[in-house]
Amino acid sequence: MSDLPARRLLLVHAHPDDESINNGATMARYAAEGAQVTLVTCTLGEEGEVVPPHLAHLAPDRDNALGPYREGELAEAMKQLGVGDHRFLGGPGRFRDSGMMGVEQNDREDAFWAADVDEAAALLAEVIREVRPQVLVTYDPNGGYGHPDHIQAHRVAMRAADLAADPGFRTDPGEPWEITKVYWNRVPRSVVIEGFARLRETLAEPGRLPFTKVASVIDVPGVVDDWIVTTEIDGTAFAAAKTAAMRAHATQIAVAEPFFALSNELAQPLFTTEYYELVRGRREGGGRETDLFDGLDGLDGLEGVEGNVSAEQQNGAAL
Repeated sequence: MSDLPARRLLLVHAHPDDESINNGATMARYAAEGAQVTLVTCTLGEEGEVVPPHLAHLAPDRDNALGPYREGELAEAMKQLGVGDHRFLGGPGRFRDSGMMGVEQNDREDAFWAADVDEAAALLAEVIREVRPQVLVTYDPNGGYGHPDHIQAHRVAMRAADLAADPGFRTDPGEPWEITKVYWNRVPRSVVIEGFARLRETLAEPGRLPFTKVASVIDVPGVVDDWIVTTEIDGTAFAAAKTAAMRAHATQIAVAEPFFALSNELAQPLFTTEYYELVRGRREGGGRETDLFDGLDGLDGLEGVEGNVSAEQQNGAAL
């Protein structure tokens, strides 16, 4: 595996656009620095609502063509971020968007929410053994905001990390590989509150923004008390790349930098410093990390796991 870059980052997301909103600046930064950035998206996002009226015909209750269209949007977003390795879990369309919690789409036979976790995780474990990432980024146990596909993506990602490291798990996808550091997407509450204060000030100036309504703190996925955040990645130098990637997801996002809105038309801040909670692995020092690979450069990717109580153990969240 000597042809692999020294630093390798894997991100697991539920739908196209999740990666750009949550991690766009992080992905662009590490790709620009020469790290291997691999994105695995679990569904095509077939059940998403459509923002632009001229594309409304793509919706699942009309042409049911949103999934393939969003596949193209994601490809363009990856170009904007400089990411060359993107895969859909099990191939495009293997798992279908499950819709919001409690809707009938949850029970479709091909819905990601209905998938067997071990079967889906085995597909991801194959990717892990191939690209051998030292760092994995995914959602917390609640998926950030309770969407069934986000919750399932968390379960699959965490299970896949275990399977990939298990010598007893099949040998055909490659040699066992243990991911050294696992992160969950987070946003400090103080940062969100400050961002909304700036948004309201801007909205007070007539004509500054195309939005008229404001979201709330609870509408932002992954908001936690500041002390829970272990890591912040300064992506301000890659703000343009993140914004362009979000604009590429035009069916889902309206962007008016430095703010955006989803189909609910509720404006919220666009963050270019992105935040994480380290849940597996060792953190060097007592302050926040500023690099997902902190403490790993020069290692073989199999060290540095001991000596840290995982957040999932602390929270009782191993699923």
